[in-house]
Parts: sequence; structure tokens; C-alpha cells
Amino acid sequence: MTKIHVSYQASAVLYLGQRVNQEDAIATDFAIGDDMGFAVLSDGMGGHNAGEVASRVVVTEVFSELKFRSGRGNTIDGHVRDALLHAADVANACVGDVANEAPEARGMGATLVVPFFNRDELHWISIGDSPLYLHRNGQLRQLNEDHSMGPHIDMMVRSGMLTEHNGRYHPDRNCLTSVLVGRPIARVDCPEVPTHLMNGDIILVASDGVQSLPRQEIEKILERHCDDSSDRIATALLEAIEDRDDPEQDNVSYAVIKVFKSDVTQDFCPKRDVLDEIGTRTGMTVRADPGSLRSHRSNKLQKSLARFLPGTPSTAK
Repeated sequence: MTKIHVSYQASAVLYLGQRVNQEDAIATDFAIGDDMGFAVLSDGMGGHNAGEVASRVVVTEVFSELKFRSGRGNTIDGHVRDALLHAADVANACVGDVANEAPEARGMGATLVVPFFNRDELHWISIGDSPLYLHRNGQLRQLNEDHSMGPHIDMMVRSGMLTEHNGRYHPDRNCLTSVLVGRPIARVDCPEVPTHLMNGDIILVASDGVQSLPRQEIEKILERHCDDSSDRIATALLEAIEDRDDPEQDNVSYAVIKVFKSDVTQDFCPKRDVLDEIGTRTGMTVRADPGSLRSHRSNKLQKSLARFLPGTPSTAK
């Protein structure tokens, strides 16, 4: 039996758009020479700086949980789905703790989407409306569920109850039906059966800000640059968003991950970066430094408050 080598090439972008605050957060982990990797993306919501706090809490907690589970000495094979569900629960609880203890963070919440790559299998968990796309053979399709009112409004358009214009700009279109807010999660998309990956697949995980580009345009960009590096694809998407010059452009975050499969006898392993950021304007990126993230649960609340809400005292070491 021929052994297949699987590797990935990933690039990530964080873009402020026309917003004052950066409420998106993203972190990726694709180590050179490893056939496992993942990205964590969150889009925050809430007044003042609460959305920024929520997304950073979610990304940090989920990243540290998955890094611990998949690190050396810990095996995640056969338990990826359980690890994803557990990480989401931990992040959700932490969001609730921070919101309860910090008045300025009350009402905050965040989406979560995590594509987890294990050899040629793609697992994911998704809560909210941040899309996860697969581009294969020239076609783009969304893998995860959209936990917002958008699909329901689209159905009303198709049935003739709303015009296309009214559906596109409906005030409830972006209302979320599931989100991490510290309470029981209404809906979780985490399939039991992973998606089988093929050579040349391109995965795009993003916040909904990327959807300022029509789906057909995203598909054309990925197809036009399918033979280019993930860095070039990420740049092309950002250039297209900037060219639209939309005065209402939301925050944008995304990661482009290319999949390579080859015979083990071939000397082929493209360079991969832990976190390759391009196109960052202003705002803050969560840098997923594995050495700075820990899974310790002692004094979690004080740590979270001190980290994400400056001025909060912390006794944690």
C-alpha cells in the first residue's frame, strides 16, 4: 500500500475595515513537518470593547485547549470531535465568567469556527455565522451551517415573500441564532464524520466580513489563484475587499489553507507558518504563541479579566 504524505500551507489576514474597533480574532497552528493543524476564528459582539474582549477570550481558550490536546505526549486521534466540543464549552464558560464579573463586558458574545486538519481529514466545529468554505475543482461550497436569520430570509426571497433587495438588506439578516455568551449553546455544528480532503483543496475560514464579496467573486479569486501560494490567495482576497471601498465594511478575518497530498517517496513539503499575517491595518491580532498559552484552570477568571480588561487586579501567577 502506498503511503500518502499530507501537508498544508496556511496564511491568515486580520483587517479592520471601516470599523473603529477590531472585534475579530484569529490564530492558526500549522507546524512544519506535521500532518496536523488547525485554525481558530471568532467574531465578537457587544458594546464598547466587549466584542473585542469576547473574541480574544474565545480564540485564546480554544487554541490553548486544542494545543494541549494535540501536543507532544497527547494523542487526539479518534477524539477530535470530543476535543472540539470540549474546547467550545470551556470558551463559552470563560466568556460567561468574564461577562458576569466585568460590568463593561456584560452582553458580550462571539462566534466560533475551527477547522481541524488531521492527515487527510477535516473536522470542524462552528457556532454562529462565520463561514467555512471548501474550494475544489473550481467550485466553492460552504461546509458549515449558518446560525443566523440569513438562511430563513433567503428562503423567504426564494418563495416570493420578499424581494431580493429587501432580503439582502433585511435588518434581521445578521441576527444570530447561536453564539457563545456563557449560557447553554443553542446550536452546534460539529459533524461526526469528517470531510475527506483531496490534493489541491483550498479551505477558507472567515468572519462574515468577507461576505462583502459576492460568493461568485470569492470562487473566481480562488480558482484564478488555485496554483499560487496561500499567501498570494489571501492577498488577492484582501485586494478585492479593499477595491470595493465599501464605507460600511465590517472587520474581516480569514485563513486560507491549501492541502497537498503526495506519495511518501516524493521530497515535497511546502513551508508552513505558525501564523502568517498579511494585510493587517490596525486592530489587534491574537498571536497564538504555543509557549505563552497554558491549559491551567486555576484562577482562570482572574487571569481572563486581567488579560482582556486592563486595570483588573490579578493574583494569578
